[in-house]
Amino acid sequence: MLEGPHISLSTEEQNELATKITRFLSHYKFLSESYIIEFFTEDLWHKLPVSWQAVLQHLSYPQIAELLLNAEHEHRRYPCVWPLSLLAFRDTAHSLAFPRSFSKSRAGNGSRPEPREFQENQNQSSLLTHAFRKHVKPKKQHEIRELGTLVKQLCEQTKCNQIVDVGSGQGHLTRYLSFGLGLSVTAIEADPALVAMANRFDGELLWALEKERQKRQKFSCEAPSSEGCPRHVTGWVDPKASWEVFIQQLGADQANGDDPLTPCNTTSRCPEHLRLEATAPNPDARRDLVLTGLHACGDLSPTLLRHFIKCPHICAITSVACCYMKLTTKEQPAPPGVIGPPGSPQSDPQSLSWDFGYPMSEHVRGLPGHQLSYKAREAACHATEDYMARLREESTLLRTHCYRAALEVFITDTKPDLRRAGIQTVKKAHLLTFNEYARLGLARVGLPTSLPLDARRSEAMLAQQGRVVVFFSLALMLAPVVETLVLLDRVMYLRENGVRGQLFPLFDPNFSPRNFVLVAQKSNGL
Repeated sequence: MLEGPHISLSTEEQNELATKITRFLSHYKFLSESYIIEFFTEDLWHKLPVSWQAVLQHLSYPQIAELLLNAEHEHRRYPCVWPLSLLAFRDTAHSLAFPRSFSKSRAGNGSRPEPREFQENQNQSSLLTHAFRKHVKPKKQHEIRELGTLVKQLCEQTKCNQIVDVGSGQGHLTRYLSFGLGLSVTAIEADPALVAMANRFDGELLWALEKERQKRQKFSCEAPSSEGCPRHVTGWVDPKASWEVFIQQLGADQANGDDPLTPCNTTSRCPEHLRLEATAPNPDARRDLVLTGLHACGDLSPTLLRHFIKCPHICAITSVACCYMKLTTKEQPAPPGVIGPPGSPQSDPQSLSWDFGYPMSEHVRGLPGHQLSYKAREAACHATEDYMARLREESTLLRTHCYRAALEVFITDTKPDLRRAGIQTVKKAHLLTFNEYARLGLARVGLPTSLPLDARRSEAMLAQQGRVVVFFSLALMLAPVVETLVLLDRVMYLRENGVRGQLFPLFDPNFSPRNFVLVAQKSNGL
């Protein structure tokens, strides 16, 4: 397995941690399952213990960050004596969550820290050349470099350089693995528009590499070869389908229209010696594949883990998950917004009673209280480090939750069936007055913008912004615990199937909130 710091727990420790987390989360469901927009309509503040209310309501925003959310704070100074139940809640929440970094936080001075590679230029990673930074946001630059390096190490250990990048999007990771690290990559993406964009960006990168070669006149360095040029396949990975269907998809002759398997799909524009002819490999010949998924959404991550276990052609996997709220569960087999595209591959007839995205392991499935609601899983995707930075800076962005909660009162008073109506993000809401914000929000739910808003009532609610922030922060403390349970469940699933998984906080959490990567490789006998 890979060397370096990782979360290492014995079987007994895994079982014990899963039990503790389910008990803890069951006790504090009133926090994890509360919607902050219902702060006033459901009187959430008074659901807190009275002793908690007394000490929390007067905290400043920086105090909320340091006394509640900061797990690494070693010398806390309290404005008054806190009840033991609140101290126990905070310390238990921090102790049950996997550490999101192996180094001490650099955010103690209130600044927003950047990874070292961005210290000279916050928009350009110093560890990537310009060719790999084009079209790529700083966060993604950081991620593709870190994950790409890890995948390369895994390939060296397994002596396999055939990579499958699932949910490849615009192909940023694919290009770095192919052109930057010399690996053979097949990328599969459900959205044809993204596949077309990935092919176009491949062509641009080939041009950039050729220009660089000509500029430096280092003719000893050969231009990219067919082995280093990626294939892009358009396809939706159906979680109900078998691994055989998945392998067949990888050999499908479809990717962005005509001449689909020609890398970059831009041979008419590429230099003559860079025109490459690619052929679809025989799926039956794929004996050694490494799967990787960078922020594979919802059920895609557990689906890849199941394919890894069941498919004899897949020898290793790296999985970085996201969008936990889109995981299917027994209680919610069809989460909001999760729809397979038309024409998706047919499910294996034997897998109609398919396994859900959570839980995966038999052990977690058997624990009382293991169920995670949609709201709890959605909260697990929040960026705790970013919210701490806002608190330390006393950012005006903090008023948006209170704005939305106050607006909910006027919406439900007018039309109760519009409870929790989706307003989506109002651009620069923190720079608006409440009335300006409310008018925009009312229009989005189909209510007249001339709806009377009682000024005195509005002011009374907005005066409680500090309480809203405190309640949201308490709920946010549970987010890393929920994420830990989801990831632990996946590690335990691998263990139950004879494979040891390693979990790393690979990315800087201040920069990339979903920063854990699960790595596993099969032994020769599996």
